[in-house]
Order: sequence, then C-alpha cells, then structure tokens
Amino acid sequence: MIKTQIVIIGSGPGGYTAAFRLADLGKQVTLIERYNALGGVCLNVGCIPSKALLHTAQIINEAKDASHVGVTFNEPLISINGIRTNKDNIVTKLTNGIKTLAKARKINVITGYGRFISANQITIENSDDIIEFEQCIIATGSQVTKIPTLPFDDARVMSSTDALNLSNIPKRLLVVGGGIIGLEMATVYNALGSEITVVELSDQLITSADKDIINPLLRRIKKQYANIFLNTKITKIEALKEGIKVRFEGKNTPKFDTFDKILVAIGRTPNGRLIDCEKAGVEINDWGFIPVNKQMKTNVNNIYAIGDIIGQPMLAHKAIHEAKIAAEVICGYKSGFNALTIPSIAYTDPEIAWTGKTEKELKAEGISYEKGLFPWTNSGRSLSIGRSEGITKGLFDTKIGKILGMGICGTNASELIAEATLAIEMGCDMDDIALTIHAHPTLSETTAFATEMAQGTITDLLSSKKKK
Repeated sequence: MIKTQIVIIGSGPGGYTAAFRLADLGKQVTLIERYNALGGVCLNVGCIPSKALLHTAQIINEAKDASHVGVTFNEPLISINGIRTNKDNIVTKLTNGIKTLAKARKINVITGYGRFISANQITIENSDDIIEFEQCIIATGSQVTKIPTLPFDDARVMSSTDALNLSNIPKRLLVVGGGIIGLEMATVYNALGSEITVVELSDQLITSADKDIINPLLRRIKKQYANIFLNTKITKIEALKEGIKVRFEGKNTPKFDTFDKILVAIGRTPNGRLIDCEKAGVEINDWGFIPVNKQMKTNVNNIYAIGDIIGQPMLAHKAIHEAKIAAEVICGYKSGFNALTIPSIAYTDPEIAWTGKTEKELKAEGISYEKGLFPWTNSGRSLSIGRSEGITKGLFDTKIGKILGMGICGTNASELIAEATLAIEMGCDMDDIALTIHAHPTLSETTAFATEMAQGTITDLLSSKKKK
C-alpha cells in the first residue's frame, strides 16, 4: 500500500503541471503514467514532434519558393532518418527535462496503468501496488478517434501518431479529415514529396474557425495538393495489393481513387471510460467527458479532472491553466476557471489562429458587431518576406467598441494572436488597440490596421467607414 496526499493520473501538460504546482505548494504528490516517458500525448506524439516536423517542412518550402527573390537552391537531399532523429531528439530532451523537474520536486513517479477501485484508492495494472490518496486529479487526456470501417490493422492506414513516425513517404496520401491535425500533417508530407488529397465531410476546412480566415490557406494549398474534397464522405475502403482503394460520395469527386497510404485525422476521444471512474463514483457524460465545476471538481468531492478529459477545446494550454487551478484549489486557494477566451491555432502554411468569438458565433448568438478586415497584400512586412495571402480580422461590439474576437491567417499567426487574447482578457476597446503604437514594418501591426478598418480611421487603405 502506497499512501499519498495527492495522486495524479496522467503526466501530460496538465498532469505534470498540476504535480509541479502541488509540490511547490508543499504537497506530497504521486504521479502515475502508463508509458515510460513523461509528457503525455503533447510531448511524445502530438504538439512537439509535429512542430519539429513542420519546421522541417517550412525550411523545404522556403528554399523552394526562394527563386522569386533571386536565390535558387538545388533540390534538397532529404534523409527521413535524419528528420526522424531530429524530431526524436527534441522529444527526448523535453521529456527528460520533465523527468528531472519531477525528481527535483521529490514527486513519486509510478509507471503503470492506473485504475480506480474506490474514491480513495487506485490499483496499478499488472502490479500488486495499491495507491491510497486523499485527493486525486484525473488528467488522462484523449486518444485518436478511429473509423470502425477502416482496416487499421493495415500498416497503410495511419493515425496521427503513426504519421509522426515517418516510416516512409507515400507517393499518394489521402488525408481523411480537414481539421487542424490532418492539415498540419498534410503540410509535412507534402513538403517531403507526397501527393496529397484531403477529404472533409463538412463544407469548409477547420470548421471551428470562420471561413474567411481559412480561405487564404485553402487558396494556397489548392495549388499544392492534388485534390481537396469538401462535403464528401468515404463510403467504401478496399485494401488491395497495389494500394488502398477508396470510394467517395460527394459533388465533383471521382467514384474511386487509390492511395499508397491513408491518414485518418477526424478528432480525438476522451479517455474517461478507460480508468474505471464508475468505481470511484465519478460521473461521465454521453460523450465520454467528465463534468467539472470552475474549481475543476468532479461530482466526487475529493476528485478533480483537467484537460482533454473534461471537454472541448482539447488543447494543451487549456490543460495547463486548469492544472494550476486544481492544484491551488486543493491547497486552499480561492482559484477558479475564469478565462474569457482560449486561443486556437493551426500550424499550417500559412498559419491560422483565432481567439474570442468567431463571426459565426456572434451571428448565432444575435450579438451586434463591427468587423475590420486587413488584407496582408497591404502589409509591407508580409510582402518583404514573400507572402501576401494573409488576413487579419477584428470583431468589436457595435455599441462600446469592445473587442469580441480576432482571427489571423498568415506567417507567425500563432505568435501574433497573443495580443488579441490579452486584449480580450483586459477588456480593451478599439481605441486601446488602434492608439497603441505598433512597430513598423511588422506583422503585428496588422492587428492595429484591422482595428482601424473597423473604426474607419485607417490611412493605409481606403475604408468605407469614415470616423472624424
């Protein structure tokens, strides 16, 4: 029997952040992780390795596009082993860092599959260990969603985790799902030489974002990819010797096509039902999520839950924020989830980022708003780096000018969205943003320009609005 004050199941960004915060606040912490490496999906088979591969793709693409500035490079010699090793080295460095920090904080790390046997005890699978705890944080995350009709026992059908392994680069790759994960991996494989086809069930890529923010990306990849099929579903799959034969149903699509590999990226499923939560009395909803309050408490008073397991959006930065809240509440602090917005990012090329309300959300909620659109064809900085397809959009309350949301498509959108996120948290209005002097020439000044477009004060473009 192992007795501990706090036990945390799962060592992803939420789990290890909660463990570190609790240890710093003087608590005795046990961290359970089913895999040998700490860091969860994000560090091992998600955020970090995918960004390493996307950086490689960016280098290849920039070299390919450099001829327009008078510099021509030879065709790159691509070593898949070298790319994989670089990615793995980055992951190892970060996971070892987490391990070192856990050791320095005297956190008891247990490797094994933890399951509840009561509201105060957890057993470790294939072990005699039973952990008795005062309080628990569930941070077990999520797993890739699979399509039951697809032959996942065939090595030619990949999940996003499989795709990160870079076992080989297929000549023809079908990406099932036009969401963030699918498009990020399409960016990587396209740069490495695959001919890409994307199939998406809905009428736009990345459905949670506004269509006008997605359009610059869509226009660019239409030129790069073999096909992008929207409003299309797959009705039949045949695993043949010569490839995976796929039947489509949709407008302007072929009846059949054959691919060397298929990447299935249709979302993620929470792991709430995999740890015997019912034995602890923890409620799980029909979607597999664990409901919590603003203090991250489940229906069982001494059990908390954070991250993907509690609902959308399934983002590492959301889990990290929730982890600190849960840890502080356990330690008696008056803490709670009070964030006004959670930014979302697609690390595609160009990048897409948005925060606050989207335009379609404002319309659905009947909120009156002003919109400012600034095209990056008028951004000196964007043009100087050879990119003109971007756009920045600001959404503001009609009556008081308060910022409601912002979307950006373009180079470094992932970094630029931070200003808008802070502006929403601070309750800024149009003047707060427009009257802040932004450095010139920068990509960040497009935030101010979009705001000025909404105000009618812009001088870099002609605006239909005129404000005295």
